[in-house]
Amino acid sequence: MTTVQRSPVLDQRHAESGEVLLFPGRSEHLYRLVNGLIRLYTVDDDGTGVTLRYVKKDGYFGEEVLTGEPRRYFAEAVTPSDVEVIDPSELSEADLRALASVLAAALDTMGRSLHRLAGKPLRARVAAELLELSDSDLSGRSPDGAPMVYITHDELATAVGSVRETVTKVVGELVRLGAIRAGYGKITVRDERVLREVAGE
Repeated sequence: MTTVQRSPVLDQRHAESGEVLLFPGRSEHLYRLVNGLIRLYTVDDDGTGVTLRYVKKDGYFGEEVLTGEPRRYFAEAVTPSDVEVIDPSELSEADLRALASVLAAALDTMGRSLHRLAGKPLRARVAAELLELSDSDLSGRSPDGAPMVYITHDELATAVGSVRETVTKVVGELVRLGAIRAGYGKITVRDERVLREVAGE
């Protein structure tokens, strides 16, 4: 008898920018990002949102369902996003290998992000955040081909666990270093080498 392989995809969801797809609590499914950009974040005791990691195209989140642990973060769509809802019990061996590879890279990214938050100055955190977003769905290209991130100072402050006024000063410092060019709602990477030096990468 031939065994029919069931699809692991249970449903597909669309989320607009700013929509929270997941809240802390019980985890029931695994999720794969078809397109868009998802921010996973937690909230500290002062009510400040702290970014844990970004999920980019073909990335997974909700991996805590594999261990039965509760979810301790929020998942927010940064840009309009399409997400597949997956039944992990129906994943093939090839799917599981791909998932393990993606999650290993995500764990490394989150570890570096937490290290920046705990041990690096704000200027390094802002520089690293801009580098992280420069190849995401939140980015584009300037007329001269440079990476350009569509983000406001408020949004950047939220991402790095700071406030807009302080981040605006840091952005000014990076402009004076020649690392970036700042515009209304967008930041252009002028010199990636300088930005990486500031980020400590």
